Amino acid sequence: MHSAIRIALVGDFNQQQKAHQAIPKALSAATDGAIEGVWVPTESVGKGELLAEFDGIWCVPGMPYHSAEGALAAIRYARVSRIPFLGTSAGFQYALIEYARNVLGFADADHQKSNPKAGMPLISQMDAAMMGVKARVRFTAGSILSKVYRAKDSVELYHCSFGLNNRYRRLIESGPLCITAVDDHDEIRAVELDGHPFFLATLFLPEMHSNGTAASPVIQAFAAACQRRRNSVAKAAS
Repeated sequence: MHSAIRIALVGDFNQQQKAHQAIPKALSAATDGAIEGVWVPTESVGKGELLAEFDGIWCVPGMPYHSAEGALAAIRYARVSRIPFLGTSAGFQYALIEYARNVLGFADADHQKSNPKAGMPLISQMDAAMMGVKARVRFTAGSILSKVYRAKDSVELYHCSFGLNNRYRRLIESGPLCITAVDDHDEIRAVELDGHPFFLATLFLPEMHSNGTAASPVIQAFAAACQRRRNSVAKAAS
């Protein structure tokens, strides 16, 4: 067994993308280096079985993914297999699509950027793009976010121009995928899956909070959940 916590970074690595540069630093800061982030290209995910060897799955920013189906398969695998999951920016968007398709049964739910003619444009273009914008988010009481931040709100960085299409908001509100952060305009900015050990997706970029010495509370909580899973698997195998 590997000595470090191993996290599958599901996405298509781009050295020019600041979030991709920040993710390994954020993970290292959260665990004093006792963690290994392994890039898993979306085209290599398959049905997700190769992700079983990891302690956690992070669906990272980067649109369009080379394989949207690969990203969706990774998210579904994390949800069904109860592996700690974090999705940020595009990872948030695709977590909503996976949930709409495979839990709510809307097979045509899709991303308007990659499929402009989608029958159900669950993820659509925002009225105002948030590229490099910082904005306040307010946390739902009792959520993972409220607990790990120990606060009612936070100012977070975004780099996106697509979000949940408000036409379908009630669908998301109707099930176990809970809305746990909204902005000052009541737009959804984070969701958590009730009953899962750790399933959190944010439109904002907590990885950009890290300066190499202090990680975002989100990353710390995700790393801790991965450690708990690792300990549980090791105990079951002993």
